[in-house]
Amino acid sequence: MLTTLAQRPLPRALPLGLNLDSQPAPEPEARPDWPWLAGFPCPAHDDIEQSLNLNEHLIRHPEATFLMRVTGDSLTEAGLNDGDLLVMDRVTPPLAGSVALAVVEGVSVLTRLSRDAQGRLRVQAAGTDLSRPLDEAITITGVARWVIRRLWPGRVSS
Repeated sequence: MLTTLAQRPLPRALPLGLNLDSQPAPEPEARPDWPWLAGFPCPAHDDIEQSLNLNEHLIRHPEATFLMRVTGDSLTEAGLNDGDLLVMDRVTPPLAGSVALAVVEGVSVLTRLSRDAQGRLRVQAAGTDLSRPLDEAITITGVARWVIRRLWPGRVSS
């Protein structure tokens, strides 16, 4: 075994289950495009330098985009949890099924939109079957385009 190691240089990282007596696999062509498959990191990609700009991926209209933090658990059926960060867009048209920030009677409410039998958009009250048609008294301030959520334990606001 020691003679085998002396004959070949060691890679920067040894993947689990590596057989040192086998022939080395040919290096894959370096492809810096996204997405990459999840799994064990590949030493062949250690020398690829690429920066990821989240603005390019998450923001369609920079001048009309804002962030807001979800408070409460009323929209868990929409996949939103307390502490989630939403990327909101003022220009994206509201559609049925969208999560939107609506101003109802002077109060800002994060809500899911639906359609009635006549095809009109309605503001759906979270966790209930109550809904109200969009009218002059309701203003849609923005539509949620992305949700950013922390996956590991810790403080929600960091």
